[in-house]
Amino acid sequence: MVVNVGNTGNTGRAAGNAWGVAERYREFSWREVRGRSDAHEELSARISQDAEFCDLLSGSLPAGDKQQPELLLATVRYLDGPHADMGPRGEAAYGRWREWTIRHWDEVRAVIMQRAVQTNEPARCATLLPLLARLPQPLALLEAGTSAGLALHPDRYRYRYEAGGPYGAEGYGTGGQYAAEGYGADGPYGEDRRAGALRAEVGAPESPLVLTCHTGGAADELPDRMPQIVWRGGIDLDPLDPVSEPDDLRWLQALVWPGDGERAARLSAAVEAVRPAPRPRMVRGDLIGELPALAAEAPPEATLVIFHSAVLSYLPPARREEFARLVRSLLDGRPGGGHWVSNEHHSVLPWITAAAPHAPRPDDALLLTLALDGHPVALTGPYGRSLHSLSSGTADTSGR
Repeated sequence: MVVNVGNTGNTGRAAGNAWGVAERYREFSWREVRGRSDAHEELSARISQDAEFCDLLSGSLPAGDKQQPELLLATVRYLDGPHADMGPRGEAAYGRWREWTIRHWDEVRAVIMQRAVQTNEPARCATLLPLLARLPQPLALLEAGTSAGLALHPDRYRYRYEAGGPYGAEGYGTGGQYAAEGYGADGPYGEDRRAGALRAEVGAPESPLVLTCHTGGAADELPDRMPQIVWRGGIDLDPLDPVSEPDDLRWLQALVWPGDGERAARLSAAVEAVRPAPRPRMVRGDLIGELPALAAEAPPEATLVIFHSAVLSYLPPARREEFARLVRSLLDGRPGGGHWVSNEHHSVLPWITAAAPHAPRPDDALLLTLALDGHPVALTGPYGRSLHSLSSGTADTSGR
């Protein structure tokens, strides 16, 4: 299909929508991918300056999620478009990318309408594991916004917890010392706190996926054993199965930003790690609508843990609060109780972060707040590479 991008029929309000699309790509380039993916930064910036192409996007795609920049960029990579691996480099390369996308617009639009932006970061298991290991065992894990369900298998991976250096984009670097805590070779907890020093190592010995997490805070809060998981379930609007469906794996790989080879390797290793495991109970549907029925399937002898990571930002604020109330109601009404583990940006459930005890705070807007039953316990990197405890003691992990 060849589209005349200069004549899509957009006038009046639709033309204003084209301006909104351009702003969306400009924001994506400047605030989300700048310094993290050179290819996506350049490509989205060029699209934001291409009025005719933005007119095509606003006139051909429904407003809202289907106009997400990440969705279009991943779709072209998924369809093996030009420069699929690293993205355009210069005006001529952008011209080739643009021409290919317009020429294949029927295919591009079909994928956009079928798929959604849904990453599945197994490395976040490294920030969840310390809490899961301390809860009353065995566990029944229920993940809201599970995507491909890779976070439902924390017992299939191996973990290295190292002393963290200074805060960086992921919360910690690998060098230096966290001076605000006074960590030297002998920290306040009588251990080697030099950046990179191994603090704990646990997990499946032969796992193809080894996750390294830079840490700060009390050493006794790091796991010395793995959780015992007897049931796994997840809810998603479009659950994926990268183990059995190669096309789903290709889509997840296309969503990894160009230049992030480590994340692409983690995804492939996680899929191999969970391949021998029984498939979790996966439910397609709305988080709030499907949660009560799925929670009721968890075995009564297990501690039910309802958890989610970087998911609730996709819900309107009122729906986030509705979800939080529902989770607490379900756990309060369950014989033997259960626990709610949330790992969300501080702006998503601000009343959780507001209750955090006094602690050094990094100047990093990307960090998530890890909470147990609504009580903040740690700051975590968005991709699971850092964990800083907000307390010097152990959180209450008794049954509710």
